[in-house]
Amino acid sequence: MMERTTEASPRFKAKLAAVFYLVTILTGVFAAVFGRRIEGLFYAANLIADACYVIATLLLYNIFKPVNRSLSLITALFSLVGCAIGVLSLLRLASSPIHTLVFFGFYCLLIGYLIFRPTFLPRILGAGMVIAGLGWLTFLSPPLGRSLFPYTMVSGIICEGALTLWLLVVGVNEQRWKAQASAAAESQS
Repeated sequence: MMERTTEASPRFKAKLAAVFYLVTILTGVFAAVFGRRIEGLFYAANLIADACYVIATLLLYNIFKPVNRSLSLITALFSLVGCAIGVLSLLRLASSPIHTLVFFGFYCLLIGYLIFRPTFLPRILGAGMVIAGLGWLTFLSPPLGRSLFPYTMVSGIICEGALTLWLLVVGVNEQRWKAQASAAAESQS
């Protein structure tokens, strides 16, 4: 007897990733703007943002796995390491000499590249993610990152927000995603 497993469609996964990405953005902005006034809110908002970012990362890993499995995994690892360091720093269990936004910079940069490769998402979204990633990478030099933060924050919100809104409203082109997944499966066999 054959067992049937049902897997969510790539469009559904994209929309679900967008929901978690949107919550990440909103709670992250809330923590940055309002959370410092009430310490408990700051911690709660950041923990929610990190948890949602982990889920969005895992969903996006699955979406981009057919493009390049290894690069998609490396991309996800940058995000997960950034989230882990962020939570440990937030809970004062560790202090990182590297700002967590550097990891998210590499993550955004690589997601942007992964968007460029296939045709199931508009390439302009990939360009936006590269721009956001380069902005977050300014934190490789903390003084530079801090001085450019207002601009980096705006570009990050616009570029990551555009990807989030696209995924939420449109998702991915399922036919092109399936063609990419089939081509990836054929090349592995």
